[in-house]
Amino acid sequence: MEALPTLETARKLGLLAEEYDQICQILGRQPNFNELSIYSVMWSEHCSYKNSILWLKTLPKDSPRMLAKAGEENAGLVDLGDGLACAFKIESHNHPSALEPYQGAATGVGGINRDIFTMGARPIAQLNSLRFGNLATDRTKWIMRGVVKGIGDYGNAFGVPTVGGEVYFDDCYEINPLVNAFSAGIVEVGKVARAISYGVGNPVFIVGSATGKDGIGGAAFASEDISEKSTEKLPAVQVGDPFQEKLLLEATLEVIASGHVVGIQDMGAAGIICSTSEMSAKGEHGMVVWLDKVPTRQPNMKPFEILLSESQERMLVVVEKGHEAVIQAIFDKWDLNCVQIGEVTAGERLHFYMHGQLVADVPAESLVLGGGAPQYQREFKEPAYYQEFKKFDLATVPDVNGPDELRQVARHLLAHPNLCSRAWVYEQYDSMVGTANVNATEPCDAAIVNVKGTNKNLVLTVDCNGRYVKADPEVGCAIAVAEAARNVVCSGGEPVAITNNLNFGNPYLPEVYWQFVGAIKGMSRACLKFSTPVTGGNVSFYNQSVPKNAPASVESAVFPTPTIGMLGLLEGWENKMSLTFKQPGDLIYLIGRPVNDLASSEYLYSYRGVKASPAPAFDLDYEYAVHQVIKALISGKLIRSAHDVADGGLFVAVAESALHGQLGGQLNLAPAGLRHDAFWFGEAQSRVVVTVAPAQQAGFEARLAQLNADWLALGQVTAQPQLTIGHDLILTLAEAAELHLGTLPGYLG
Repeated sequence: MEALPTLETARKLGLLAEEYDQICQILGRQPNFNELSIYSVMWSEHCSYKNSILWLKTLPKDSPRMLAKAGEENAGLVDLGDGLACAFKIESHNHPSALEPYQGAATGVGGINRDIFTMGARPIAQLNSLRFGNLATDRTKWIMRGVVKGIGDYGNAFGVPTVGGEVYFDDCYEINPLVNAFSAGIVEVGKVARAISYGVGNPVFIVGSATGKDGIGGAAFASEDISEKSTEKLPAVQVGDPFQEKLLLEATLEVIASGHVVGIQDMGAAGIICSTSEMSAKGEHGMVVWLDKVPTRQPNMKPFEILLSESQERMLVVVEKGHEAVIQAIFDKWDLNCVQIGEVTAGERLHFYMHGQLVADVPAESLVLGGGAPQYQREFKEPAYYQEFKKFDLATVPDVNGPDELRQVARHLLAHPNLCSRAWVYEQYDSMVGTANVNATEPCDAAIVNVKGTNKNLVLTVDCNGRYVKADPEVGCAIAVAEAARNVVCSGGEPVAITNNLNFGNPYLPEVYWQFVGAIKGMSRACLKFSTPVTGGNVSFYNQSVPKNAPASVESAVFPTPTIGMLGLLEGWENKMSLTFKQPGDLIYLIGRPVNDLASSEYLYSYRGVKASPAPAFDLDYEYAVHQVIKALISGKLIRSAHDVADGGLFVAVAESALHGQLGGQLNLAPAGLRHDAFWFGEAQSRVVVTVAPAQQAGFEARLAQLNADWLALGQVTAQPQLTIGHDLILTLAEAAELHLGTLPGYLG
């Protein structure tokens, strides 16, 4: 008889001593190795959110549009009106991408799309949020090339356009890149498939690809720090097949449409055990599963390997008894595996058999988030750096010294990896497959994707500045939500809801957990203000590299990076607003309040080399008021373009609008009393650059007066391809384009 695993084995699998005791109590006995493996993945941070769920529960989740709230289904579901709904979600694939960038990123794209189409929604748009280390290092170049190619190859072959995203670089991401993938799909209300299992005797099928040894322990791997030994975890990185996923998409939507599906769930993190336990717990039923019937890619796979494998392109489907032949015929047509591996049982236990032998017997509810999985409130304390950052004194930083240094800073920022054109990235993505992307030729602050056959348009964006969040987690995360909403509003849309990807270091470090708690508080406050409930998302802890012979600390973690994926809605075309300059002679205005603030700006951080400063100037109520002004100007047809002032400040915003419109700008000097660097390069929030036709000037200014809005005349659009401030030429558009477009190709080829 095989010896039962000990506490030491449990610890090696990532379980705490008290968790091992809890498992013994739940089972009424010691677990065998298969059962211990099951708990190790299902109680990992990646699956159970055990160190975050208590705080996640405090986020706002309600609105009249919500059809599926956070945690209820594979993705959030929002009512678009007229019988249509949007399923959308963002998730990370950070740890796999650190070891095998191509497959790590590709399978992240595959996984997030499966979450959407298992709900019966056809994916119509993808975005991604990426963070890499120093672009000058060979490692960062290798990771970035692999990630971008993985996203492009998988998404392009799968046939869903990548319509937007963001890319940032900082030394803190050198070992731990962040790869966050977002997908949105459309489904008819009332035709949504659920991730549930019920009905005693109903057959349970595994469909899609065969099961292999790739990805075993992936959930546990994602729940630990990156270290020198992480390369040993390469088997925890899955391998994707986008063509198989395309077949699975079509077969899945067809089988859902048959009306004979009780429940369906993607086999993502933790594979078969995750799908069987979560669906059973939700439906308050059990399952019997015959593991030897699972189609496998390798011979003689052990029970725990079959249970924990994260092989891609697989689903678990519970079917109405008596309709097995209908389901089988659909998957046969698409040349995909479709094998009955079990059936639904009374009670709430999962019984797994291998060649007639019972190899695991566990209660489903004890395994899952929201059920018996542990929930912890970790200790948190303010890190020492926080008060140091607050001591920043603007007076210690010299202002730019005349037009020569203005030119120097402008050149530095336009060519900086964090601010330069992302054309090298997005040109590797197919942004037009499906032909629903409506802003490919004239960009907006957010991506706009038409819902085919309707006048409805999704307005999508992903936003976060991790430098702001490190400086002040509560303010920085509120800014991330605010900027996402500002991007939606500047594009003509109405913010509707968010999904989030919370990327942090080790939650057992009190200073890291303090960052997490602050970010949750800031997100809650901002989401309540903008009426954008949280529909779900992903927590990714342990984005932390442990230096050799050194303890982990808050300084060895990545910037806290709570990426916000926002969904907005634009009804009709008439309010679509781009960021490009339109006509020579148009007047350029700033909506919002210019202030003497350089805190956490790219200028201060990379040009002046000041790393310690608080978050930029931000007032949530004022931000909301600016949004209402922009909405009124767009609906009143009073402006020709709108572009938010964000990373790089006012000058970068104007330069981007000029470059996209191939028109110049004659700009006025900074107002009296304001520093030149703060006015042009500061990143104080709640500001938008707009252009106005001369004939509309009087009506525009009158409307601003009615709205009691802050505004400033900045200058005018010119036919001359150059940017001038006062009488000084700062850059020609040709110079600006070379700097802006040439950076990434210069590094990456």
